[in-house]
Amino acid sequence: MKGRPLRFTPRRDAGLHAYERALEHAGLSPVAGVDEAGRGACAGPLVVGAVILQGGRGGRIEGLTDSKMLTPARREELYAEITRRARAWSAVVIPCHDIDKIGLHRCNVTGMRRALAALDTRPAYVLSDGFPVPGLEAPGLAVIKGDQVAACVAAASIVAKVTRDRIMVDLHERYPEYGFDVHKGYVTRAHGAALTEHGPCPEHRFSYVNVGRALRNNGETALGEETEGEVPGEGRTEGAHA
Repeated sequence: MKGRPLRFTPRRDAGLHAYERALEHAGLSPVAGVDEAGRGACAGPLVVGAVILQGGRGGRIEGLTDSKMLTPARREELYAEITRRARAWSAVVIPCHDIDKIGLHRCNVTGMRRALAALDTRPAYVLSDGFPVPGLEAPGLAVIKGDQVAACVAAASIVAKVTRDRIMVDLHERYPEYGFDVHKGYVTRAHGAALTEHGPCPEHRFSYVNVGRALRNNGETALGEETEGEVPGEGRTEGAHA
């Protein structure tokens, strides 16, 4: 292994680029961050983002943090900057019927592997948010609240969140009864009321308790189940090399 061994774990107050600096010091560069959006939703896809930022001070992007802590407008601004300036990035969309078929966690792990494999640059190390990703070619570390303490994970969270939000806004045009453009498929009072009134649509996750209950209460019929055409972004992988 080139460089000096990694002898410490960066402190949380050492700055958002501390993990990348320490890993580069140990000869483990470039570093990829990976994170998801939509894990807690009961409708819509799961989206996984992966990002390798440019090295050095010139590659730093100001304002990176957990995507949930940013306004939608600021997320869009940072998304544009990340996709323009990152060394490599990707986004993988996993449709709701895959979640129903094989389970959320397995979809999450598989999506992270796919997003990392889609990067144009092979990472020497991977930082993931919250839990480890087995089966990678590169070594990795699961970082608690990684999107708040590691720049590449924060960038990945923004790519995933913006990609998914755009998909949910598109789905609102197809299923306006549910207000997907507002709550993005998460469990809210308004979303629950729409489920009770209309029953679920094909973009709901039928393995979820609240969706199954709404289905039973509405005569086991899903709104729009005969709708033809693909879901916006279904199964896609996108990315770019800066």
